[in-house]
Formats: sequence, C-alpha cells, structure tokens
Amino acid sequence: MYPTVAEVLALPVLRQGRPHVVAGAAGLDAPVRWAHVAEIADIAHLLRGGELVLTTGVALPDDGPALARYVADLAGVGAAGVVVELVRHWSDRLPSALVDAAEEHGLPLVTLSRETRFVSVTEAVNGQIVDAQVAELRAAERVHETFTALTVAGAEPGVVLGEVARLTEQPVVLETLSHEVLAYDAAGTDPAELLTGWPARSRVVQVGERTGYHPGSGWLVTVVGARGHDWGRLVLVCADQPPHRHRVVAERAASALAVYRLVAKDSDGLERQAHRAVLTELLASPAPTAELLARASALSVPLSGRQLVGLAVRPRLTGTTRPALATPPVLRELAEATVLAARRAKVSALVATDDLGVRALVALSPQANADAVLHRLATDVHEARGSAPGVLAVGTTVTSPADARRTLLEAGQVAAAALGTGAERVLHRLSDVRLRGLLHLLEGDERVTAFAARELGPLLQRDAATGSRLVQALRHYCEQGGNKSAAAAAAHTSRTAYYQQLARIEQVLGVRLEDPESMLSLYVALLALDITRRSDEDSPGRGAQ
Repeated sequence: MYPTVAEVLALPVLRQGRPHVVAGAAGLDAPVRWAHVAEIADIAHLLRGGELVLTTGVALPDDGPALARYVADLAGVGAAGVVVELVRHWSDRLPSALVDAAEEHGLPLVTLSRETRFVSVTEAVNGQIVDAQVAELRAAERVHETFTALTVAGAEPGVVLGEVARLTEQPVVLETLSHEVLAYDAAGTDPAELLTGWPARSRVVQVGERTGYHPGSGWLVTVVGARGHDWGRLVLVCADQPPHRHRVVAERAASALAVYRLVAKDSDGLERQAHRAVLTELLASPAPTAELLARASALSVPLSGRQLVGLAVRPRLTGTTRPALATPPVLRELAEATVLAARRAKVSALVATDDLGVRALVALSPQANADAVLHRLATDVHEARGSAPGVLAVGTTVTSPADARRTLLEAGQVAAAALGTGAERVLHRLSDVRLRGLLHLLEGDERVTAFAARELGPLLQRDAATGSRLVQALRHYCEQGGNKSAAAAAAHTSRTAYYQQLARIEQVLGVRLEDPESMLSLYVALLALDITRRSDEDSPGRGAQ
C-alpha cells in the first residue's frame, strides 16, 4: 500500500532536485508511510515510524556525536529515511559523521543538490499514499462483496480458491491440519512443482497466529475453522512480504471455506472429494502425469516405489444383490470404516465413494507383506460393518503407478462377481470368482452378449410371451449341477411339475440338458445374462426406467 523510498525518489518533484543516495542504500525498499518536513534536531520523539524526513539541515548540529545521535534516534523510531537539501547549511557534502551513522544504522540518507520546494514533495508523496489507501479500501470492499457472494452461494473449495488465485495472482493451497492437500489453484504455475513434497514442506511452517507470513517458505498461512473447531490451513504462496490486501483475501476465503464445511454437514466431505478426484483421474488416464502423482503424494499417499492394490467394498444389502440401492449415508459409513481400517493397518490409501460402494487404492511399502496387510484391513472393515456386511475385493498387486488403473478395475470387477455368487469370504480375489470373474472381465464384449442371446433367446421369448418361468427353472438345474431332485427342491416345485418344465426347456431350445456341454453353455449364458442385466441396472439414469 505504501511507496518505498526508492519509488519516492523517482517522483518528478524530487528528481528535479537531483537526489543522490550517500548512505543506507540497503534500506531503499523500506515503505514510506508519510513525508514530513522537520527543521529541528530533536524530532524523533514526535514521529511514529515510516516517515521520510525532509530537511534543509539549518537546525542540525555540526559536531559528530550530536549528528550520530540524531541518526540513531531516527532509526530507533523506524523512520524510512532522511533527505537533506545541500543549499543553506551544507552546500557541498554532508559531514562524514552523519554519513557514517546512517550507513551503520541502514537508514537511507539522500542529498538534493538543487533547491526543492518541500511542500510540493509532501503533496506528491502524501497524495500518492492517500490514493493508495483509498484504492486499498476499494479493493477490500470488492473482496468483501466477492466472498460474501461465494459464502451465500455455498461455493465449493475449488471455486473459492480460484477467486483467491485471481485476486492475488499467487498459487493457493487448502490443506488439512495433518498437511494433506484438499484443493489447490496453481495460478498458472506448474502444479507438480507446487505440490511435490508438500506434507514435509508444510510441517515445518508454523506462524503462531491465525494469519501470519512465514518468510523462510514464502507462505501466508491462515487457519480455517469455525465454532472453535479448526480443521485446515489456507496457504498463499508468495515469495515477498504480501500486501495487507492479500491477508484480507486469505482470511475472507478461509471464512467462506469454513461456512461451506458447516453447511455440507459432512466431516470428511473435502477429504473424500480430494481422494475421489485423484482416483477418477487414475482410472481415466493410462499413464499418470507428474501432477497427478504429486497430488496423490500431497494427500500422503505416494504412488511411486510402492506396492499398489486396488480395493472395492460393496454393501450387501438385505434382500437384494443390487449395490446401487445403497444410500449416501451407508456409503459414507462404509468409506469411514475403510479409512479407519487403513489407519489401523498403518497403510496409506486413497479412499472414496462411488455409485456402487467404496473404491480405494492401497499403497504399501516394497517390504510389506501385501496378503497379511490386506487380510487385516478386510477383517477390520467387516467387523466395523457387522450390522450390514459387505463384499471386499482386491485386484492384482502392481508396482508401477501406470498399472494403478488395472488393479482398480480388477477390484471392481471382482466385487461385482462376488456379489453374484453370494459366497462369504473376508477377501475376494480374481482367483476366487473363477468363471464369473472371467465374464465380468469381459463385460461389455459384444461377442459375449451375442453368445448369451443365441443360447437363451428362445427361452426368454417364451417366458415373455406366456409368463412361464423356464429361465428360472434352468438356472436351478445348472446351479445344482444337473441334479434334478435338488433343483426341484431349490425351485420349491414338485418333481413331476419340475420335470415337465425341463422337458419344455429342451423342446424350446432344441438341446439335451443331460449333455455336459449343453449344460455348461447354458450356465455360461445365464451368468453372462446376469452380468449384463446388473450392468444395465447400475448404469446412471436406469433406476427411473
């Protein structure tokens, strides 16, 4: 807000006096709060600091100790500098005692070789200061209006941080108190450079107040929280001491973020959103970018040099095998159970909810026993969800971030297949779901869909036209391995009636069910049909049809 001594000396009204810095050049970047004309030596006690003292020197002493004391007193009250006109008292040069004292105290000492109208200097300097103050007030008013509107609108963190970056033109980061990055705006800089090593860098930055500047790191830090509960920090990255306006922006942004969290009523909403964003990009990009890896590391989940395992947790709801019926509170509870289990297992993991359940990527050290860690994690999740058990599945353990997408997809496919089997295991793997797992891996393949249609088409048409339940009868037959008596019992039908259904199935399809290859083909077709139907039901927008 205030001009520096160097900027004041560059004003035309002072340049006409031919200013020359004779001492204290290191202090030329000091801010000038006011320009003050003073023709007495005993002036320091009347100043408040930041003044640029203008004098002709007529009242200043000539003896060295008195001049040194004059300079020491001005430096002691924080004067910005002294400008001496070399016309009336000293016409050639200043006394060496005055120059030496100014250099010792780092107080800028400037001479003017021409007569200068000090009243014009004070008008120019003080007018510039007043104009800057008015501009600062107007900017503060605009900041107030901007963040008030964002608060009322319930703007999400990304929007709030975008405004901070726009108003300050500096990178900004929202982190938890444990130094995990929730959101950021790089303000046109390299995001990977901004986030690399963030948790370690952030831990050493402490400012001791709710808003403070840390010169060593170049960070302006504001605590975020409300109602006595602090949960994060807003960090504005600025190499130089930030102006007051930037502090106002940071504090108003912190207030908007605190209100958003209160309104959202989800204590882990921001963390889960940050994790979900990284997981979504990992699934969408075969080769993770340096920025994406830095974002994961900034969430305290480094992916490079780790064993990575995709994890999928699906709720098994009473009376249905459709995971899409799970409500948001159930999914959040399942996510919380997964997060707590990962903490107990002392492993880092990206954890987020999706439409079907919880998706996670577990990052283990190269020395960790993956099977033991995963079994413990799965056991903890099941114990936490004892009242509403679910299916927990994992993909293949991989060692490269480029393979994270594969293990995440595999975990989801295994979970979907495991839900269809009804098998109860602590942990499901690809090897556990066997044929059903293979069909899930081939989900969406037109050749599999066409195969199921060829095998079961006539039977499906017959059921649709007559209301018969021949497909269900066939399912019981295949699931019981061709044992007709067991199949009739599973169908809750008399043997005579059930045998008649089997005869009609053979007639409609033109096959012999006792033929092993026929039964295998039909069972594979039934499994493929189940997977296709479940996929259609779980697709967005299908639930209302």
